[in-house]
Amino acid sequence: MKAPPRLQSLVEEGLIDSVVRQLMSGKEAMVYVVRCGDETRCAKIYKEANNRSFRQAVDYTENRKVKNSRQARAMAKGSKFGRQAQEAAWQSAEVDALYRLAAAGVRVPQPYNFFDGVLLMELVTDADGDAAPRLNDVAFTPEQALLHHATLIGEVVRMLCAGVVHGDLSEFNILLAHSGEADGVDFPVIIDLPQAVDAAGNNHAQRMLMRDVANLRDFFGQFAPALKRTAYGPEIWSLYQAGLLGLDTVLTGQYTRAPGEVDLASVMREIDDARDEDAARRERMAAPR
Repeated sequence: MKAPPRLQSLVEEGLIDSVVRQLMSGKEAMVYVVRCGDETRCAKIYKEANNRSFRQAVDYTENRKVKNSRQARAMAKGSKFGRQAQEAAWQSAEVDALYRLAAAGVRVPQPYNFFDGVLLMELVTDADGDAAPRLNDVAFTPEQALLHHATLIGEVVRMLCAGVVHGDLSEFNILLAHSGEADGVDFPVIIDLPQAVDAAGNNHAQRMLMRDVANLRDFFGQFAPALKRTAYGPEIWSLYQAGLLGLDTVLTGQYTRAPGEVDLASVMREIDDARDEDAARRERMAAPR
């Protein structure tokens, strides 16, 4: 197909040879399948910031580092330059998170280049070499659900040990990839990380991790109901706060909350987040692949 205007500069720079087809169009970005020499990759074109809610952007970008103090001041003032700098920081956050998590052994797409607002990265595929499906598009046996849930809880722990919380983890941004090995076992690959936050530097990190883990519980709990009674989120976070969380930590999925007063503001915020998540989920389900 003809290269879209946003990809034309990558063609001119020799970073991609041709555009095969559009893979998906979502609220945050459009993704295309492209050819780079003998390899098939994907190119993610980020959409403008006005497609995201301001409140969510503030939560996710809290304490994000920028290149210099001039950018930080401009972002705080909300000037045109500041909005441009904020958008660039939002986009580069995914690139930074991908490299950071790949180095930590988390299963994410391999990033190759970031040029002119376009992220060039690995195309995650299924057994036939086609684009891998999202978890939302797959039905699982109880045994498969338990296996993939355990794998993803391990990935959440690995991410947290690397200092990262995904912030928007759900069945809509996890792909089921083919291993390519003789056993033919599929495995989950985590995608869509522009909203990833620093676990230690963002005051919303705990709430976001709880939501990520709850999304996994609720999705896989459809196939393995026993998962609905687990509490991995608070268990993981309490171990992390105590400095006891490691890659070899054995989790039970059980957690007993200490008695204390109810934080009404936090409860109301959770209700708002649940409402926003439901609206986003409905939009994702209606979006074309």
